[in-house]
Amino acid sequence: MILVLDAGNTNLKFGLFEGDQLRNSWRMATKEHVTSDEIGIKNMSFLNYLGLDASDIEDIMISSVIPSMNYTFEHMCRTYFKIKPTFVGPGVKTGINILYDNPKELGSDRIVNAVAAYENYGGPCITVDFGTATSFGCISKNGEFLGGAICPGIILSSNALTNNTAKLPRVELVKPENVINKNTVQNMQSGIIYGYVGQVEYILRKMKKEMGGNVKVIATGGMANTIASETDSIDIIDSLLTLKGLYIIYKKNRSR
Repeated sequence: MILVLDAGNTNLKFGLFEGDQLRNSWRMATKEHVTSDEIGIKNMSFLNYLGLDASDIEDIMISSVIPSMNYTFEHMCRTYFKIKPTFVGPGVKTGINILYDNPKELGSDRIVNAVAAYENYGGPCITVDFGTATSFGCISKNGEFLGGAICPGIILSSNALTNNTAKLPRVELVKPENVINKNTVQNMQSGIIYGYVGQVEYILRKMKKEMGGNVKVIATGGMANTIASETDSIDIIDSLLTLKGLYIIYKKNRSR
């Protein structure tokens, strides 16, 4: 079995592949000062719950956007699985030609999403990852990463609103039935959610125009369903896109 880890700013997402099938996935909160033992013991608990142990894991592939934690992840893999993990980065085959000014600047999560979207849905396509930041990635019909855009995620935007105002409360991010509302909580929910939908729609419309029109849009991340339900600009929701991309990249590099 192959273990994959998508280390994001909010969550650590793990996937366990058996053959080409994702057998199970789980997540834990990202904590900057967590130790390799804490992550390792939690993973052992998940495996035990599934009736498995560390010896069932053959290899590990990691995408991390938190460089300061990479040693922790590697130490955990070596200690608990006796495996040196492979990180998505320079020297790893992806099958994607990155047309960035400096390809080394491109986050590994965006590379992994591009690989999964192109392999599973074809090109041209656009990925939208609704995470701590919302990232857009554009892939050509020939599998080239053309570039994209990054904006604050919806939760980050909501937190900024409440943290920088004296009287506005924290609110649950649920859609009110109407855009026009008669209380402060629903006013905030309306502005945050419907405003974010408008931002996403505008960016996607501009991107599709620049890419020549008929482009498939694949969304992933925690708020994908909420935003997609209010727009026709998103064609596919794939909550496991990043984990699938990690496994695809593993297969491209397993002979190394």
